[in-house]
Amino acid sequence: MDRSKQNKYSSNEKNDNGDGDSVLNGHFDGMVKRAAGGPQAPGAESAPHRSTSAVMESWKEERTRSLEDNEMSLPSLAAAYTTILRGLGENPQRQGLLKTPWRAATAMQFFTKGYQEKIIDVLNDAIFDEDHDEMVIVKDIDMFSMCEHHLVPIFGRVHIGYLPNKRVLGLSKLARIVEIYSRRLQVQERLTKQIAVAITEALQPTGVGVVIEATHMCMVMRGVQKMNSKTVTSTMLGNFREDPKTRDEFLRLIKS
Repeated sequence: MDRSKQNKYSSNEKNDNGDGDSVLNGHFDGMVKRAAGGPQAPGAESAPHRSTSAVMESWKEERTRSLEDNEMSLPSLAAAYTTILRGLGENPQRQGLLKTPWRAATAMQFFTKGYQEKIIDVLNDAIFDEDHDEMVIVKDIDMFSMCEHHLVPIFGRVHIGYLPNKRVLGLSKLARIVEIYSRRLQVQERLTKQIAVAITEALQPTGVGVVIEATHMCMVMRGVQKMNSKTVTSTMLGNFREDPKTRDEFLRLIKS
């Protein structure tokens, strides 16, 4: 993901324009994409006018790869890496590279293991009724992902805050949500929003804020090669978006 500036602040909540190619939590606009020109379901709201609260609970149905799929696809992935090595002018039969295609294929499956996990699997037993309505923040969550444009790492920190609405989430599950969505081919902007929407769909809090600070190796190792550049993205939903005081409190606390 090429960036022309060393420091970028992107507020994703302003980009929810409902165009046909936007992706939310692994689904096009969080809904089943209708065929072009097809009839709209009775009572369905068109994408440009659909609020976040009306998004289908896609977090419950998003696994796209299984462990069995991993086993079946491993030979073809390894063969693809063998082809890459030859294309780079290397000899896949030399001693140091004999097992590299299999190692690389296994590593890539691990880097993208979020495709074989579902949010509901980790949240169902960790949502608790609690009469608490003050801000909850978990900050400095380590994050590793893969740039979908260049297949090189993105790494950094995620800060999450939410205002409970009579229900709270086990704190470690916030980190698990980050892990599930980050272990996929990603762009940082989409990752930020997916985390925020998943928490909103699962808890129905009065507000959610997510900020990600990350380094993109596609900017460091290639392209502009800016070693100290960082990209900052944010998604604010509910009170975090509508109430400046709530938003300012969250931003102040994650920097403290």
